[in-house]
Amino acid sequence: MSNSKMSARERIEYLLDTDSFVEIGNLVQARNTDYNLGAKKVQGDGVITGYGVLNDRMVYVYSQDVAALGGSVGEMHAKKIANIYDMAMKMGVPVVGMLDCAGLRLQEANDALQAFGTIFRKQAKASGKIPQICAVFGNCGGGSALMASMSDFVLMEKENGALFINSPNALEGNIESKLDTSSYEYQANRAGNVDFVCDTEEALLDQVRILVDVLPSDFEAEDACFECEDDLNRIIPELAEAQYDAKFILRSISDNHLFIETKEMYAEDMVTAFIRLNGETVGAIANQTVDGEHLLTTRGLDKAVKFIKFCDAFSLPILTITNVSGIKASQHEERKIAKALAQFTVELAGSTVPKVNLIAGEAFGTAAVVMNSKAIGADFVLAWPDASVGMMDAEQAVRIMYAEEITAGEDQLAVIAEKTEEYRELQSSAMAAAKRGYVDDIIEPDATRKRLIAAFEMLYGKKQFRDEKKHSAI
Repeated sequence: MSNSKMSARERIEYLLDTDSFVEIGNLVQARNTDYNLGAKKVQGDGVITGYGVLNDRMVYVYSQDVAALGGSVGEMHAKKIANIYDMAMKMGVPVVGMLDCAGLRLQEANDALQAFGTIFRKQAKASGKIPQICAVFGNCGGGSALMASMSDFVLMEKENGALFINSPNALEGNIESKLDTSSYEYQANRAGNVDFVCDTEEALLDQVRILVDVLPSDFEAEDACFECEDDLNRIIPELAEAQYDAKFILRSISDNHLFIETKEMYAEDMVTAFIRLNGETVGAIANQTVDGEHLLTTRGLDKAVKFIKFCDAFSLPILTITNVSGIKASQHEERKIAKALAQFTVELAGSTVPKVNLIAGEAFGTAAVVMNSKAIGADFVLAWPDASVGMMDAEQAVRIMYAEEITAGEDQLAVIAEKTEEYRELQSSAMAAAKRGYVDDIIEPDATRKRLIAAFEMLYGKKQFRDEKKHSAI
Protein backbone atom coordinates (compact mmCIF):
# COMPACT_ATOMS: atom_id res chain seq x y z
CA MET A 1 0.00 0.00 0.00
CA SER A 2 1.26 3.49 -0.84
CA ASN A 3 0.73 6.83 0.84
CA SER A 4 -0.13 8.51 -2.46
CA LYS A 5 -3.30 10.54 -2.27
CA MET A 6 -6.46 9.21 -3.85
CA SER A 7 -8.91 11.58 -5.47
CA ALA A 8 -12.23 12.28 -3.75
CA ARG A 9 -14.04 9.98 -6.18
CA GLU A 10 -11.44 7.22 -5.89
CA ARG A 11 -11.97 7.16 -2.12
CA ILE A 12 -15.68 6.61 -2.58
CA GLU A 13 -15.14 3.90 -5.17
CA TYR A 14 -12.62 2.12 -2.93
CA LEU A 15 -14.92 2.29 0.10
CA LEU A 16 -18.17 1.12 -1.47
CA ASP A 17 -19.07 -2.17 -3.09
CA THR A 18 -18.17 -2.26 -6.79
CA ASP A 19 -20.33 -0.07 -9.06
CA SER A 20 -22.80 0.69 -6.28
CA PHE A 21 -22.28 4.46 -5.92
CA VAL A 22 -25.06 6.78 -7.06
CA GLU A 23 -24.10 10.46 -7.06
CA ILE A 24 -26.51 13.17 -5.90
CA GLY A 25 -26.06 16.85 -6.73
CA ASN A 26 -23.43 16.46 -9.41
CA LEU A 27 -24.70 19.54 -11.27
CA VAL A 28 -24.78 21.85 -8.26
CA GLN A 29 -22.65 24.99 -8.56
CA ALA A 30 -21.96 27.94 -6.29
CA ARG A 31 -24.28 30.93 -6.61
CA ASN A 32 -21.69 33.47 -5.49
CA THR A 33 -19.73 35.31 -8.18
CA ASP A 34 -17.96 37.87 -5.98
CA TYR A 35 -14.16 38.19 -5.93
CA ASN A 36 -13.89 36.58 -9.36
CA LEU A 37 -15.47 33.34 -8.07
CA GLY A 38 -17.57 33.18 -11.20
CA ALA A 39 -14.51 32.21 -13.22
CA LYS A 40 -13.61 29.52 -10.67
CA LYS A 41 -16.94 27.72 -10.47
CA VAL A 42 -16.68 23.95 -10.55
CA GLN A 43 -19.35 21.33 -11.04
CA GLY A 44 -20.34 19.82 -7.70
CA ASP A 45 -18.84 22.75 -5.74
CA GLY A 46 -15.95 20.81 -4.23
CA VAL A 47 -17.74 17.86 -2.65
CA ILE A 48 -19.05 14.59 -4.07
CA THR A 49 -22.23 13.35 -2.39
CA GLY A 50 -24.44 10.31 -2.85
CA TYR A 51 -25.25 6.85 -1.62
CA GLY A 52 -24.10 3.31 -2.23
CA VAL A 53 -23.71 -0.14 -0.77
CA LEU A 54 -21.08 -1.16 1.76
CA ASN A 55 -20.92 -4.86 2.57
CA ASP A 56 -24.45 -5.18 1.14
CA ARG A 57 -25.83 -2.38 3.34
CA MET A 58 -26.74 1.10 2.18
CA VAL A 59 -24.77 4.14 3.38
CA TYR A 60 -24.71 7.80 2.43
CA VAL A 61 -21.31 9.35 1.73
CA TYR A 62 -19.72 12.68 1.04
CA SER A 63 -16.11 13.21 -0.05
CA GLN A 64 -14.49 16.63 -0.17
CA ASP A 65 -12.52 17.29 -3.34
CA VAL A 66 -9.32 19.18 -2.52
CA ALA A 67 -8.67 19.53 -6.28
CA ALA A 68 -11.77 21.72 -6.62
CA LEU A 69 -11.37 25.12 -4.93
CA GLY A 70 -9.19 23.39 -2.34
CA GLY A 71 -12.20 21.47 -1.08
CA SER A 72 -13.24 24.69 0.67
CA VAL A 73 -16.70 24.77 2.22
CA GLY A 74 -18.98 27.20 0.44
CA GLU A 75 -22.73 27.70 0.62
CA MET A 76 -23.75 25.02 -1.88
CA HIS A 77 -20.99 22.65 -0.75
CA ALA A 78 -22.46 22.73 2.77
CA LYS A 79 -26.03 22.42 1.53
CA LYS A 80 -25.12 19.26 -0.39
CA ILE A 81 -23.78 17.67 2.80
CA ALA A 82 -26.84 18.81 4.78
CA ASN A 83 -29.07 17.23 2.13
CA ILE A 84 -27.23 13.92 2.52
CA TYR A 85 -27.94 14.01 6.24
CA ASP A 86 -31.63 14.64 5.65
CA MET A 87 -31.85 11.65 3.33
CA ALA A 88 -29.84 9.39 5.62
CA MET A 89 -32.09 10.15 8.59
CA LYS A 90 -35.19 9.44 6.52
CA MET A 91 -33.78 6.12 5.38
CA GLY A 92 -32.17 5.18 8.68
CA VAL A 93 -28.64 4.51 7.40
CA PRO A 94 -25.14 5.69 8.40
CA VAL A 95 -23.30 8.70 6.99
CA VAL A 96 -19.61 8.43 6.10
CA GLY A 97 -17.80 11.71 5.57
CA MET A 98 -14.36 12.00 3.94
CA LEU A 99 -12.73 15.25 4.99
CA ASP A 100 -9.97 16.97 3.02
CA CYS A 101 -10.66 20.66 3.22
CA ALA A 102 -8.93 24.03 3.02
CA GLY A 103 -11.55 25.49 5.37
CA LEU A 104 -14.40 27.93 4.97
CA ARG A 105 -14.58 29.67 1.58
CA LEU A 106 -13.78 33.24 2.58
CA GLN A 107 -15.20 34.80 -0.58
CA GLU A 108 -18.69 33.56 0.32
CA ALA A 109 -18.48 34.90 3.88
CA ASN A 110 -21.84 34.80 5.69
CA ASP A 111 -23.55 32.61 3.09
CA ALA A 112 -20.92 29.92 3.59
CA LEU A 113 -20.85 30.39 7.36
CA GLN A 114 -24.60 30.02 7.79
CA ALA A 115 -24.68 27.01 5.50
CA PHE A 116 -21.85 25.49 7.56
CA GLY A 117 -24.08 25.93 10.60
CA THR A 118 -26.81 23.87 8.95
CA ILE A 119 -24.40 20.91 8.85
CA PHE A 120 -23.83 21.22 12.60
CA ARG A 121 -27.57 21.28 13.17
CA LYS A 122 -28.12 18.20 11.02
CA GLN A 123 -25.33 16.37 12.84
CA ALA A 124 -26.82 17.27 16.21
CA LYS A 125 -30.21 16.00 15.05
CA ALA A 126 -28.68 12.82 13.66
CA SER A 127 -26.68 12.07 16.82
CA GLY A 128 -28.04 8.92 18.43
CA LYS A 129 -30.27 8.29 15.43
CA ILE A 130 -27.82 7.15 12.76
CA PRO A 131 -24.10 6.32 13.03
CA GLN A 132 -21.82 9.12 11.83
CA ILE A 133 -18.26 8.34 10.75
CA CYS A 134 -15.66 10.87 9.63
CA ALA A 135 -12.42 9.99 7.89
CA VAL A 136 -9.70 12.68 7.91
CA PHE A 137 -7.45 12.45 4.84
CA GLY A 138 -5.99 15.96 4.70
CA ASN A 139 -6.59 19.26 6.45
CA CYS A 140 -9.58 19.28 8.76
CA GLY A 141 -9.56 22.63 10.51
CA GLY A 142 -11.93 25.10 12.11
CA GLY A 143 -15.56 24.20 11.45
CA SER A 144 -14.52 21.00 9.70
CA ALA A 145 -12.87 19.83 12.93
CA LEU A 146 -16.20 20.41 14.64
CA MET A 147 -17.89 18.27 11.98
CA ALA A 148 -15.44 15.47 12.74
CA SER A 149 -15.85 15.80 16.50
CA MET A 150 -19.65 15.74 16.25
CA SER A 151 -19.38 12.35 14.57
CA ASP A 152 -19.47 9.09 16.50
CA PHE A 153 -16.10 7.88 15.21
CA VAL A 154 -13.12 9.71 13.72
CA LEU A 155 -10.44 8.02 11.62
CA MET A 156 -7.23 9.75 10.58
CA GLU A 157 -4.50 9.02 8.06
CA LYS A 158 -1.04 9.39 9.58
CA GLU A 159 0.96 11.20 6.93
CA ASN A 160 -1.43 13.79 5.53
CA GLY A 161 -4.25 14.03 8.08
CA ALA A 162 -4.40 17.20 10.21
CA LEU A 163 -7.17 17.89 12.73
CA PHE A 164 -7.35 21.28 14.46
CA ILE A 165 -9.59 24.14 15.52
CA ASN A 166 -6.67 26.56 15.54
CA SER A 167 -3.56 25.72 13.56
CA PRO A 168 -0.45 24.95 15.65
CA ASN A 169 1.27 28.18 14.59
CA ALA A 170 -1.72 30.24 15.76
CA LEU A 171 -1.31 29.07 19.34
CA GLU A 172 0.55 31.54 21.54
CA GLY A 173 4.06 30.35 22.31
CA ASN A 174 3.84 27.43 19.90
CA ILE A 175 5.02 26.55 16.44
CA GLU A 176 4.30 23.41 14.48
CA SER A 177 7.88 22.14 14.73
CA LYS A 178 7.71 22.48 18.52
CA LEU A 179 4.35 20.78 19.02
CA ASP A 180 2.16 19.81 16.09
CA THR A 181 -1.24 19.92 17.78
CA SER A 182 -2.89 18.95 14.48
CA SER A 183 -1.00 15.66 14.14
CA TYR A 184 -2.34 12.19 14.79
CA GLU A 185 0.09 11.77 17.71
CA TYR A 186 -1.45 14.74 19.52
CA GLN A 187 -5.08 14.25 18.52
CA ALA A 188 -5.19 10.48 19.11
CA ASN A 189 -2.77 10.04 21.97
CA ARG A 190 -2.98 13.21 24.03
CA ALA A 191 -6.38 14.69 23.15
CA GLY A 192 -8.37 11.52 22.50
CA ASN A 193 -10.23 13.06 19.56
CA VAL A 194 -9.39 10.29 17.08
CA ASP A 195 -10.66 6.71 17.33
CA PHE A 196 -8.55 5.03 14.65
CA VAL A 197 -5.17 5.98 13.18
CA CYS A 198 -4.18 4.34 9.91
CA ASP A 199 -0.90 4.22 8.00
CA THR A 200 -2.42 4.68 4.55
CA GLU A 201 -5.61 5.90 2.93
CA GLU A 202 -6.40 2.37 1.82
CA ALA A 203 -6.00 1.06 5.37
CA LEU A 204 -8.24 3.85 6.64
CA LEU A 205 -11.00 3.00 4.16
CA ASP A 206 -10.65 -0.70 5.01
CA GLN A 207 -11.15 0.22 8.69
CA VAL A 208 -14.28 2.18 7.82
CA ARG A 209 -15.70 -0.90 6.11
CA ILE A 210 -14.94 -3.06 9.15
CA LEU A 211 -16.50 -0.53 11.52
CA VAL A 212 -19.68 0.01 9.51
CA ASP A 213 -20.10 -3.74 9.24
CA VAL A 214 -20.46 -4.22 13.02
CA LEU A 215 -22.72 -1.22 13.66
CA PRO A 216 -26.51 -1.05 13.35
CA SER A 217 -27.85 1.12 10.54
CA ASP A 218 -29.84 3.29 12.92
CA PHE A 219 -31.16 3.39 16.48
CA GLU A 220 -34.13 1.15 15.67
CA ALA A 221 -32.35 -1.36 13.43
CA GLU A 222 -31.51 -4.89 14.46
CA ASP A 223 -28.96 -5.49 11.70
CA ALA A 224 -25.93 -5.68 14.00
CA CYS A 225 -26.55 -9.43 14.32
CA PHE A 226 -24.88 -11.92 12.02
CA GLU A 227 -24.64 -15.64 11.55
CA CYS A 228 -22.10 -17.03 14.01
CA GLU A 229 -19.61 -19.47 12.49
CA ASP A 230 -17.62 -19.91 15.70
CA ASP A 231 -18.21 -22.61 18.31
CA LEU A 232 -20.58 -21.22 20.93
CA ASN A 233 -19.16 -23.58 23.54
CA ARG A 234 -15.51 -22.96 22.68
CA ILE A 235 -13.29 -23.60 25.70
CA ILE A 236 -10.37 -21.18 26.16
CA PRO A 237 -7.76 -22.62 28.57
CA GLU A 238 -5.44 -19.62 28.07
CA LEU A 239 -7.81 -17.32 29.97
CA ALA A 240 -6.79 -18.80 33.32
CA GLU A 241 -3.66 -16.62 33.35
CA ALA A 242 -5.09 -13.59 31.55
CA GLN A 243 -6.88 -11.65 34.30
CA TYR A 244 -4.60 -8.63 33.78
CA ASP A 245 -4.89 -8.52 29.98
CA ALA A 246 -8.34 -7.31 29.03
CA LYS A 247 -7.52 -7.10 25.32
CA PHE A 248 -6.51 -10.74 25.26
CA ILE A 249 -9.70 -11.73 27.07
CA LEU A 250 -11.94 -9.81 24.70
CA ARG A 251 -10.18 -11.04 21.57
CA SER A 252 -10.28 -14.62 22.84
CA ILE A 253 -13.98 -14.75 23.69
CA SER A 254 -15.19 -12.91 20.57
CA ASP A 255 -16.59 -14.75 17.55
CA ASN A 256 -13.63 -15.62 15.32
CA HIS A 257 -11.55 -13.28 17.55
CA LEU A 258 -13.13 -10.12 16.13
CA PHE A 259 -11.83 -7.18 18.18
CA ILE A 260 -12.32 -3.56 17.08
CA GLU A 261 -10.76 -1.23 19.64
CA THR A 262 -11.65 2.47 19.66
CA LYS A 263 -9.25 5.18 20.86
CA GLU A 264 -6.48 2.60 21.28
CA MET A 265 -3.83 5.29 21.69
CA TYR A 266 -5.72 7.20 24.38
CA ALA A 267 -6.15 6.28 28.07
CA GLU A 268 -4.66 2.80 27.86
CA ASP A 269 -6.00 1.94 31.31
CA MET A 270 -9.53 1.64 29.85
CA VAL A 271 -10.29 -0.51 26.82
CA THR A 272 -13.35 0.27 24.71
CA ALA A 273 -14.03 -2.11 21.82
CA PHE A 274 -16.63 -3.88 19.74
CA ILE A 275 -16.70 -7.67 19.79
CA ARG A 276 -19.23 -10.27 18.67
CA LEU A 277 -20.87 -12.94 20.78
CA ASN A 278 -23.05 -15.44 18.94
CA GLY A 279 -23.18 -13.07 15.97
CA GLU A 280 -24.34 -10.06 18.00
CA THR A 281 -22.26 -6.90 18.25
CA VAL A 282 -21.43 -6.11 21.88
CA GLY A 283 -19.78 -2.98 23.25
CA ALA A 284 -17.02 -3.92 25.69
CA ILE A 285 -15.51 -1.73 28.42
CA ALA A 286 -12.61 -3.17 30.39
CA ASN A 287 -9.94 -2.18 32.89
CA GLN A 288 -6.45 -2.71 31.51
CA THR A 289 -3.37 -3.01 33.72
CA VAL A 290 -0.78 -0.34 32.91
CA ASP A 291 2.66 -0.34 34.54
CA GLY A 292 1.46 -2.90 37.06
CA GLU A 293 -1.50 -0.78 38.16
CA HIS A 294 -5.19 -1.31 37.45
CA LEU A 295 -6.80 1.99 38.39
CA LEU A 296 -9.56 4.28 37.16
CA THR A 297 -8.36 7.58 35.66
CA THR A 298 -10.09 10.71 34.42
CA ARG A 299 -9.06 10.06 30.84
CA GLY A 300 -10.14 6.44 30.96
CA LEU A 301 -13.54 7.32 32.40
CA ASP A 302 -14.11 10.09 29.84
CA LYS A 303 -13.22 7.67 27.07
CA ALA A 304 -15.74 5.13 28.37
CA VAL A 305 -18.55 7.67 28.79
CA LYS A 306 -18.81 8.45 25.08
CA PHE A 307 -18.64 4.76 24.25
CA ILE A 308 -21.48 3.96 26.69
CA LYS A 309 -23.60 6.73 25.19
CA PHE A 310 -23.14 5.30 21.71
CA CYS A 311 -23.94 1.72 22.75
CA ASP A 312 -27.04 2.77 24.67
CA ALA A 313 -28.30 5.03 21.87
CA PHE A 314 -28.01 2.22 19.32
CA SER A 315 -29.20 -0.63 21.58
CA LEU A 316 -25.88 -2.47 21.68
CA PRO A 317 -25.44 -4.69 24.78
CA ILE A 318 -22.61 -3.72 27.13
CA LEU A 319 -20.03 -6.09 28.58
CA THR A 320 -17.70 -4.85 31.31
CA ILE A 321 -14.60 -6.69 32.43
CA THR A 322 -13.60 -5.54 35.88
CA ASN A 323 -10.12 -5.67 37.29
CA VAL A 324 -9.67 -2.50 39.32
CA SER A 325 -8.01 -1.93 42.67
CA GLY A 326 -8.88 1.74 43.11
CA ILE A 327 -8.77 5.26 41.73
CA LYS A 328 -5.61 6.99 40.52
CA ALA A 329 -4.20 9.28 43.20
CA SER A 330 -2.35 12.40 42.05
CA GLN A 331 -2.81 16.16 42.18
CA HIS A 332 -3.51 16.17 38.45
CA GLU A 333 -6.22 13.49 38.73
CA GLU A 334 -7.81 15.07 41.78
CA ARG A 335 -8.88 18.08 39.76
CA LYS A 336 -11.52 16.26 37.74
CA ILE A 337 -11.69 12.62 38.87
CA ALA A 338 -14.81 13.09 41.02
CA LYS A 339 -16.72 14.64 38.11
CA ALA A 340 -15.47 11.97 35.71
CA LEU A 341 -16.60 9.24 38.12
CA ALA A 342 -20.00 10.90 38.44
CA GLN A 343 -20.54 11.16 34.70
CA PHE A 344 -19.40 7.59 34.12
CA THR A 345 -21.72 6.30 36.84
CA VAL A 346 -24.69 8.27 35.53
CA GLU A 347 -24.23 7.00 31.97
CA LEU A 348 -23.74 3.37 32.96
CA ALA A 349 -26.50 3.33 35.56
CA GLY A 350 -28.90 5.12 33.22
CA SER A 351 -28.28 2.93 30.17
CA THR A 352 -31.16 0.60 29.36
CA VAL A 353 -29.39 -2.02 27.24
CA PRO A 354 -28.46 -5.50 28.55
CA LYS A 355 -25.43 -5.16 30.84
CA VAL A 356 -23.19 -8.01 31.96
CA ASN A 357 -20.15 -7.67 34.22
CA LEU A 358 -17.29 -10.15 34.45
CA ILE A 359 -14.98 -9.76 37.45
CA ALA A 360 -11.71 -11.23 36.24
CA GLY A 361 -9.28 -9.95 38.87
CA GLU A 362 -9.67 -7.40 41.63
CA ALA A 363 -12.81 -5.41 42.33
CA PHE A 364 -12.11 -3.08 45.23
CA GLY A 365 -13.87 -0.07 46.70
CA THR A 366 -15.78 2.67 44.90
CA ALA A 367 -13.95 1.88 41.66
CA ALA A 368 -15.46 -1.61 41.65
CA VAL A 369 -18.95 -0.33 42.47
CA VAL A 370 -19.05 2.03 39.49
CA MET A 371 -17.63 -0.61 37.12
CA ASN A 372 -21.08 -2.04 36.41
CA SER A 373 -21.80 -3.66 39.76
CA LYS A 374 -25.29 -4.94 40.54
CA ALA A 375 -25.70 -1.94 42.84
CA ILE A 376 -25.71 0.47 39.89
CA GLY A 377 -27.69 -1.73 37.52
CA ALA A 378 -25.76 -4.65 36.07
CA ASP A 379 -28.24 -7.29 34.95
CA PHE A 380 -25.85 -10.18 35.48
CA VAL A 381 -22.49 -10.42 37.26
CA LEU A 382 -20.05 -13.29 36.82
CA ALA A 383 -16.70 -13.79 38.52
CA TRP A 384 -13.70 -16.03 38.12
CA PRO A 385 -12.88 -18.21 41.19
CA ASP A 386 -9.71 -16.31 42.14
CA ALA A 387 -11.30 -12.88 41.80
CA SER A 388 -11.18 -10.57 44.81
CA VAL A 389 -14.29 -8.55 45.58
CA GLY A 390 -14.44 -6.19 48.52
CA MET A 391 -13.55 -2.91 50.16
CA MET A 392 -9.81 -3.22 49.65
CA ASP A 393 -6.95 -5.69 49.41
CA ALA A 394 -7.32 -8.23 52.22
CA GLU A 395 -3.82 -7.74 53.63
CA GLN A 396 -4.18 -3.95 53.67
CA ALA A 397 -7.47 -4.27 55.53
CA VAL A 398 -5.92 -6.64 58.07
CA ARG A 399 -2.98 -4.32 58.73
CA ILE A 400 -5.45 -1.52 59.52
CA MET A 401 -7.96 -3.50 61.58
CA TYR A 402 -5.45 -5.57 63.56
CA ALA A 403 -2.63 -3.03 63.91
CA GLU A 404 -2.33 -3.42 67.68
CA GLU A 405 -2.55 -7.21 67.63
CA ILE A 406 0.08 -7.43 64.89
CA THR A 407 2.43 -5.16 66.78
CA ALA A 408 1.99 -7.11 70.03
CA GLY A 409 2.49 -10.53 68.44
CA GLU A 410 5.79 -12.34 68.43
CA ASP A 411 5.40 -13.62 64.87
CA GLN A 412 3.90 -10.66 63.04
CA LEU A 413 4.04 -12.29 59.59
CA ALA A 414 2.16 -15.33 60.86
CA VAL A 415 -0.54 -13.13 62.38
CA ILE A 416 -0.87 -11.15 59.17
CA ALA A 417 -1.08 -14.31 57.04
CA GLU A 418 -3.70 -15.89 59.32
CA LYS A 419 -5.90 -12.81 59.54
CA THR A 420 -5.53 -12.07 55.82
CA GLU A 421 -6.76 -15.54 54.85
CA GLU A 422 -9.65 -15.23 57.29
CA TYR A 423 -10.63 -11.78 56.00
CA ARG A 424 -10.32 -12.86 52.36
CA GLU A 425 -12.67 -15.78 52.91
CA LEU A 426 -15.25 -13.75 54.81
CA GLN A 427 -15.14 -10.38 53.07
CA SER A 428 -12.84 -10.22 50.04
CA SER A 429 -13.48 -13.22 47.79
CA ALA A 430 -15.76 -13.92 44.86
CA MET A 431 -17.49 -16.56 46.98
CA ALA A 432 -18.14 -14.07 49.79
CA ALA A 433 -19.69 -11.65 47.28
CA ALA A 434 -21.76 -14.44 45.72
CA LYS A 435 -23.14 -15.45 49.12
CA ARG A 436 -24.40 -11.88 49.55
CA GLY A 437 -25.94 -11.79 46.06
CA TYR A 438 -23.45 -9.32 44.62
CA VAL A 439 -22.18 -11.94 42.17
CA ASP A 440 -24.65 -14.17 40.32
CA ASP A 441 -22.29 -17.03 39.59
CA ILE A 442 -18.65 -18.06 39.79
CA ILE A 443 -17.37 -19.55 36.56
CA GLU A 444 -14.17 -21.19 35.38
CA PRO A 445 -12.12 -18.88 33.13
CA ASP A 446 -12.03 -21.38 30.25
CA ALA A 447 -15.85 -21.36 30.09
CA THR A 448 -16.11 -17.56 29.88
CA ARG A 449 -17.19 -17.37 26.25
CA LYS A 450 -20.12 -19.77 26.51
CA ARG A 451 -21.30 -18.32 29.83
CA LEU A 452 -21.28 -14.76 28.50
CA ILE A 453 -23.17 -15.85 25.39
CA ALA A 454 -25.75 -17.55 27.61
CA ALA A 455 -26.08 -14.41 29.74
CA PHE A 456 -26.72 -12.13 26.79
CA GLU A 457 -29.11 -14.65 25.24
CA MET A 458 -31.07 -14.59 28.49
CA LEU A 459 -31.16 -10.76 28.38
CA TYR A 460 -32.09 -10.52 24.69
CA GLY A 461 -35.68 -9.51 25.39
CA LYS A 462 -34.84 -6.98 28.11
CA LYS A 463 -37.34 -4.13 28.31
CA GLN A 464 -36.31 -1.16 30.37
CA PHE A 465 -37.38 2.43 29.82
CA ARG A 466 -35.87 5.67 30.99
CA ASP A 467 -37.32 7.66 33.85
CA GLU A 468 -39.76 10.39 32.88
CA LYS A 469 -37.38 13.33 32.60
CA LYS A 470 -35.62 15.13 29.77
CA HIS A 471 -32.11 14.02 30.71
CA SER A 472 -29.60 13.96 33.54
CA ALA A 473 -28.07 17.27 34.56
CA ILE A 474 -24.77 15.73 35.71
